[in-house]
Amino acid sequence: MQFGLTALAATFLAACGSDNNTGGDSSEASGGEVYIIGTDTTFAPFEFENDEGEFVGIDLDLLEAIAEDQGFEYELRSLGFNAAVTALEAGQVDGVIAGMSINEERLVKYDFSDPYYSSRTGVAVKPDSGITSLEDLAGTQVVVKTGTTGAEYAESIKDEYDFDVKYVEDSSTMYQDALTGNSSAVFEDYPVIQYEITRGMGLEVIAQSEEGGEYGFATLKEKQPELVEMFNAGLQNLRESGEYDEIIARYLGE
Repeated sequence: MQFGLTALAATFLAACGSDNNTGGDSSEASGGEVYIIGTDTTFAPFEFENDEGEFVGIDLDLLEAIAEDQGFEYELRSLGFNAAVTALEAGQVDGVIAGMSINEERLVKYDFSDPYYSSRTGVAVKPDSGITSLEDLAGTQVVVKTGTTGAEYAESIKDEYDFDVKYVEDSSTMYQDALTGNSSAVFEDYPVIQYEITRGMGLEVIAQSEEGGEYGFATLKEKQPELVEMFNAGLQNLRESGEYDEIIARYLGE
């Protein structure tokens, strides 16, 4: 799907040393470049709005900590996954951090950071659905979010297990489609679906993909090498200091 910047849901200005991810004219304050970073709107626990109305998540906490560690400034634009990728390709943002999986097709167009998270795809259903395995999906419709590894996994096995795939543009619509019984199952990254389940969403995971994917921070090919280098250096420092583990545990537990 093609979404322009009119899909902008929220904009945050993050300056190194800031405690609340807001600020004034950061480019004037620092005398340096302010990178424009696109992200998703609802991909908990990686980016989402908490009960206090704050935009938080693993991706955002990592980006803030890495920016502080490396001394660069950024403006965050919450666009939705597809809109963020479209904006990157149009040169409207400098990078994207949105639980974006590194794969061969994307490596042709984007430069990725070192992986900052590894995940498999989970398949979740309503507990009272009678579905306990992938074989039970035969003759049904499953729902996925466009442009995700969950969608790729569903497409890769749909013929083997004889189900149809429905595409939607956001996570809340996807979950609701399964909870109302319109679709028999959700295909979503395991930490994402498990986070929602621990918060009381009425689904359960019945299967996971055998192979996992890795998330990376993306920039357009050969356009922002210094930004990727800083992200990698900051990520390594966070791992060595233990701050990386603290951020992950904040959302997924120990």
